[in-house]
Amino acid sequence: MATDDGTEVTRPDMDVTATEARRRRAENLGESSAIWKTRGRSGSTNTGRTHGQGNCSVVSDSKSAPSNLRKEKKSKRQLKRERHQEQKSVLHLCPVIAKSGDVSSCPYNEKCRFSHDLEGFKAQKPADLEGSCPFLSTEAPCPYGLACRFSGTHKEVFPAGTLNNQKKSSEMNGLNKDVQKLLWKNKMSFPKADAKLKLLGLLGKANSKMKMLADKEEGDQSASNGCSVTEQNGCTETPGDLVKDVECSLEVPECLSKTLEEDSVDGNELRPLKKAKSSVDENCCPIEVNNGANVPEKDFEKSFGNLPFRRVCKVLGADVTCGEMAMCTNLLQGQASEWALLRRHSSEDLFGVQICGAYPDTVARTVELINRECIVDFIDINMGCPIDIVVNKGAGSSLLTKPMRMKNIIEAASGTVDKPITFKVRTGYFEGRNRIDSLIADIGNWGATAVTIHGRSRQQRYSKLADWEYIYQCARRAPDSLQVLGNGDIFSYLDWNKHKSDCPELSSCMIARGALIKPWIFTEIKEQRHWDISSGERLNILKDYASFGLEHWGSDAKGVETTRHFLLEWLSYTYRYIPVGLLDVNPQRLNWRSPSYFGRDDLETLMASDSAADWIRISEMLLGKVPAGFTFAPKHKSNAYDRVENG
Repeated sequence: MATDDGTEVTRPDMDVTATEARRRRAENLGESSAIWKTRGRSGSTNTGRTHGQGNCSVVSDSKSAPSNLRKEKKSKRQLKRERHQEQKSVLHLCPVIAKSGDVSSCPYNEKCRFSHDLEGFKAQKPADLEGSCPFLSTEAPCPYGLACRFSGTHKEVFPAGTLNNQKKSSEMNGLNKDVQKLLWKNKMSFPKADAKLKLLGLLGKANSKMKMLADKEEGDQSASNGCSVTEQNGCTETPGDLVKDVECSLEVPECLSKTLEEDSVDGNELRPLKKAKSSVDENCCPIEVNNGANVPEKDFEKSFGNLPFRRVCKVLGADVTCGEMAMCTNLLQGQASEWALLRRHSSEDLFGVQICGAYPDTVARTVELINRECIVDFIDINMGCPIDIVVNKGAGSSLLTKPMRMKNIIEAASGTVDKPITFKVRTGYFEGRNRIDSLIADIGNWGATAVTIHGRSRQQRYSKLADWEYIYQCARRAPDSLQVLGNGDIFSYLDWNKHKSDCPELSSCMIARGALIKPWIFTEIKEQRHWDISSGERLNILKDYASFGLEHWGSDAKGVETTRHFLLEWLSYTYRYIPVGLLDVNPQRLNWRSPSYFGRDDLETLMASDSAADWIRISEMLLGKVPAGFTFAPKHKSNAYDRVENG
C-alpha cells in the first residue's frame, strides 16, 4: 500500500497466505456460531434449559451445544490411576476402620485400597442428616459406622472382630464370590441346560445344522411370498399371514432327527424335567384374597422396580412381585451390578425374577444358574422389551419376529428347571400386525406356565391406548394349561374389575406404570374404593421409600445419593397423579395430562409440579441438601405423554 509521499508501507498481515486467511475466518465463524448457539436469553452460556437453585442444576435437554474444543480422550491407565487416587482420598475411608473406629483394625494395612486417614475424614465429613440411622431397628450395628450420615444417632462403636456376629440380612439372592470367580473364568458347568439343548439340537454340531435349515426355510418363505419387512433397527418380520406357515416349520425334519439321535447321549439323561405340581405353580400369577378379587401382579421397567420400591408396594397390598429385567449375558459373566437386580427382600413372599436373552443356550444356562443360586418362585422371560439396545441384540421385542427362536427358548428353559417359566410379550412388532393370537395355542405345549400380554406393539412403545380386545381374544384362544395375564393402562380398581368381568378367561392382570404413578392402587383394588389420599400420606410413602433405600443402598454419602437418584426417577412419574378430590370425572386415565393447578395445600401443589427443580426440593425434605454441582435428568421416555417412537 502506498502513502501520499509515495513510500510503500507493508501491513503486518499482508504476507499471510490465502489458505491461512481462510483458516482464520473459519475459526472466527466457528467460535461465533458456538457462542450464538450456547447463549441463552439472559446472555449465559449454559447448554439447554436449567432449573434449580444454588449449586444444583437440572438438565432438561440432553443435546449439548457444539464446541470446537474437543475433549482429550483418557487412556485406560490414566483412568485407572484416577480411580486409585479417588479411593485413596479422605472421602473414601476404609470400611473396616469406619465400622470399628480403629486405624489398626484393617488387615491390609498399607496395602489397603482405601484411605486410613481417620482424622482427615472426620474433618471433611459434612454434618449429619436429620433423622435416625435406618439400621437402629436391627440388633446389629450399622454396617457403615463413622461413614454413616446418621452416625450421631449410633449407640456405640463396636471394636474389630465383633462385626461378624451380625443379625442375618433381610435380603437374599446375593452373588457368592466363589460362583462369581467361576463365571469370570468361564468354568461354570451347566449339565441340565446342556443336556436339554443337545436334545433339542441346539448344542454343538446339531445346533449349526439346525440353524442352517431354519434360516433356509425362513429365506424360502420370504422369497416365495415377497413380503418380508425390514425395520430401521435391522429386525425382519414375517407378516401375520405367514405365521401359520412358520408354525408348521417348527417340527424337526427327518434328516435332522437322525443326526440328533447320533449326537445325543443316553435318553434318560435328556428326558425333560417334569414340573412338580405345587401351590406356587398353581398360584404364581392369580391369588385369591378375602373379598374374592384377584390380587394384581407387579412388574416394572428396568431401574424402577428396585427392591425398596417393591417393599413399598408390598406394604400397600401387592402380593406378587417381579424383579427388574436382568440381561442373561451379563449374569453369565458374573457382573455384580446385574446380579443385584435379582435380590429379594424377606417380605416378598411370592417373588419372581425377570431375565432377557436372545438365544436358547444363554437363556437355558441362566435359568439353571438362577435356580441353583437364588430363591425364587418363578422365572419370567421378557420378550416384549422395546428398547433399541435390547432389540438390536436380537432380544426383547425382536423375538416377536422369530417364532422359531421363541419356541426354542421356552422349550430349553422349561425343560431345564422345575420352576414355573413365564414370559412377557407385546401384541406384535409393528403396529397393526399382531401375531400372538396365532401362536397362543402352541405356547402351552412349549412348556410355559403363563404369558403376560402387553396390549401395545413394539412400534407403539407407550403411546396410544392398550388394545384390551386383542388381549381378550388371545385369552380365549389359549389352552387350559396356559395362564394369560393382561397388561396396559390399569389405573384404578374399576379398570381392574372391567377387565376381569369382560374376559373371565384372564387369569389375572399386571400393573406397571400405574403403580409408579400411584402405588396405593393395590390398596384400592383390595378395598374396592377410590382413595382420596392426602399430601401428608403421600409424603409418608416417600419417607418409607427413602428409609428402605438407605437400608438397601447404604446410609453413607454414596448410598444417600443413590437413594436420591432413584427417588427423583420415581418422582418423574408421581407428579402425574391428580387427586381424587379435584377430579370432576372419576377415575383418572393413565394418558391424561392435566393443566397446571393449585392443590389443596402447598405440599400437594409441589407434588403436582412437572419441574425437576421441585422434585429436587422434595428429595431435600427427605435426604438433605444436594451436593455441589448436582444435576438430574429423567432417564426413561415412558414418563412422558404421547411420545411416539420408531413410527
